[in-house]
Amino acid sequence: METLTKTKWGIDKAHSEIQFKARHLMITTVTVALKDYASDIETEGDDFSKASIVFTGELKSASSGNEQRDGHLQGADFFDSANHPTLSFVSTAMTKDSENEYTLKGKLTLKGVTKEVSFKAELTGTVKDPWGNTKTGFHVTGKINRKDFGISFNAVNETGGLLVGEEIKLDAELQLAKG
Repeated sequence: METLTKTKWGIDKAHSEIQFKARHLMITTVTVALKDYASDIETEGDDFSKASIVFTGELKSASSGNEQRDGHLQGADFFDSANHPTLSFVSTAMTKDSENEYTLKGKLTLKGVTKEVSFKAELTGTVKDPWGNTKTGFHVTGKINRKDFGISFNAVNETGGLLVGEEIKLDAELQLAKG
């Protein structure tokens, strides 16, 4: 029986983006981008169907492009980044559903609360760049309920609607570099 070698992959931050999206006033979407993060990704050979993924994001790097809103996000109403500076994800399974579709399951820790989550991961391609490096792309999407992680701040607008939606969507474009 052939033993496959372990392959390490890193996220190419110059060609990746990790975003979280929430409804504001239930009529528009606000996007928050995570700028500072680290990952440890390992596969058997180049097969992602049993990938091991550890991801950590620095919450102080979360940016919506609005300084006042970003300050509120860092406070106790949302991330409480002074007491919980990072979010983390540790995979428990990556199952190949079809040729380019995977289900990524794992434990997400945010604001000191750990919950099982599931995301969809679409393999968007694998290529050699002009310098001979192997790159693989994934588009990862999913949803969590922020209240599950103790982020329950809200207010009611004049029509009785909520200020911030409970559902948070993850939308990540990831370019992984082999090696």
